[in-house]
Formats: sequence, C-alpha cells, structure tokens
Amino acid sequence: MRSPARRDVVRCVARMRRGIAGVLVASAAVAPRSLAQSLPRSALAVRDGGAWHEWWSSERAPARWDSASPTLARAVAWHEVSAGIEQGELALRGTGEAWRLRVILVRFDARRLRLALARAVRDEGLLGAWTVDSAPDDAALAVNAGQFTGGTPWGWLVMDGVELQPPGTGPLSMGVVIDSAGALRLVDAASLDAARAAGGIAHAFQSYPTLLTGDGEIPAPLRADGRGIDVAHRDSRLALGVLRDGRVLLALTRFDALNGTLSSLPFGPTAPEMAALMGALGCRRAVMLDGGLSGQLLVRDREGRASEWSGMRSVPLALVARPSREISDRR
Repeated sequence: MRSPARRDVVRCVARMRRGIAGVLVASAAVAPRSLAQSLPRSALAVRDGGAWHEWWSSERAPARWDSASPTLARAVAWHEVSAGIEQGELALRGTGEAWRLRVILVRFDARRLRLALARAVRDEGLLGAWTVDSAPDDAALAVNAGQFTGGTPWGWLVMDGVELQPPGTGPLSMGVVIDSAGALRLVDAASLDAARAAGGIAHAFQSYPTLLTGDGEIPAPLRADGRGIDVAHRDSRLALGVLRDGRVLLALTRFDALNGTLSSLPFGPTAPEMAALMGALGCRRAVMLDGGLSGQLLVRDREGRASEWSGMRSVPLALVARPSREISDRR
C-alpha cells in the first residue's frame, strides 16, 4: 500500500509543477510560436563528448524515420547487463520544462527471455498495487505496462492465453503481443481483430498513443496541432518500441536538473518529441506506455543486483521478463 509520504508527494506534484515550471520556462529562452508552424516550437540536443548536438527540431521534424540518427547512436554507450538485455543512457537538452533530461534505455531480445504479464490490484480491484518492488527475485526486467482506468488496465488484455478484456476503441491505440513462441510485436488498432483471430497469443495488452507505425512513420495527429492529441503537453515518458532487427527498446525519461534531485517530477518531452526519440533510436514501431507518476523500471544484472527507477503511483499491470529456461539451466 502506498505510504503516507508518497501520497503527500503525489498531492503536491501539481502545485510544484506550476511553480517550478514557471521558473524553468522563463529561464529557457523559448522562442515564440509562429502561426504558420504545425507544432509548438521546440528542439532537442544530445550531450556527447562534453558538447551538445542538436538532432531534432519541430521546424524540421521528419514525417518518417527510415533509420537511426547517427548523432544519437554515437551518444549511447550500450553495455550488456544480462543475457539478452543491454542498457544505455542519453542526456538531452530540450525546451521549457525539458531543459535537462536523462533517458534510461533498455533493449532486449525477447526470444532470449520469458515474457509475461503480471497483474496486482487492491481495495477490491479499485486500485493498482504493482510497483517495481513487486517484481519477483528472478526478474531480469520489469516495467509497468499499458494505460489504466482506476485499477483496471485499459483495453485489450490477454494473460496465459486467455482473453480477459476485449480491445478498446481508439485510432492511435496499439496492441503489444507476446506470442506462444515468445516473440514480441506491435499491432496497429486496425489489425487487432486479425491478430486475435490468428490465435497463438500468450499475453497481450493495449496502450496509446502510437508513436511510430508502419516502418517508422509518425502518425498525422503527432505532426500538427489540433488533430486530437495535445502536442504541447510535457510529462515524464515511458515508451516501448520494436527495432528494425526485431529487438525491443524501452525508453524512460527523468527530469535531470539540479543533479537529479528533482528526478521524480513529471517534466519531460512532448508526444511528438518522444516519437522523434524512438524513431531516432532506430525503431520501426513504437507506442507510449503510462508515464508521469506511473513510469517505473527495474533491470537486474547477472549477479542479481537490481537497478530501479521507481514511480510515485502503483499500477495494476506490468511486463516482466525472466531469463530463458535454457540460460537458467546452465547456471
């Protein structure tokens, strides 16, 4: 159950956000928005070799990412933490509240792991109860999954081959499917019925908004204002994508000003900026998971040491990866 201290923090976040955001925006020298622009004016730079390198701006935002950005690729130092799982980080400089961001990156080969969904609720199912502290001791990776309505995962939910909830309705929703062979794929809303009919699904959930579809295409509602998505809203973010080589990428953002002492504040990228980040890191398809106060991640190395990025809010559903049986049998 959430501690009184955590509840107090959650209640205060909105007030803190209004006060601190005013200071940050005033100090960030944000250029005024042009009426001719499709997106609010913003830019993203990455720190590499002690210098900042701009790699994206709203004025030159591509509609499609056909490959990874060399600038971002050079800035990430990947290291293997366990079989099939690598971890990296980026330091970003953005606009307004996002003037200093840290991005925790995890990429993994789902075929070398055992993926499953874990559900946890309390108070007669009215509130989510899962946090990274709930992850089992043998979890190599754990992350909150999907979007939520109270204590219920939003939209489609399949666990252990049984469909517990039908798909939700939303043009920018996307299904995350783990098949009976252990592979993970992302399925557009228009293809969910076909995926259900095909069968062979071990676990699945639904989330939104879609960040990348097809082969690196950014959905139209993320390319301009006034198309049903708030393209100016900033928040801490969590996204899941599939790379062109089939591996899965997770990206979790944290506010990184003042030596990380305010990392729990929900300041971060806009949805278009997050789409750009996933595209620039080489994803073909990507979808947002619940971020803000809910975003949380655990990565455990071969020696059993866990790195955790906690959230302020417990959730009802998580994606958990364990070492494959073959790897476990070798130990």
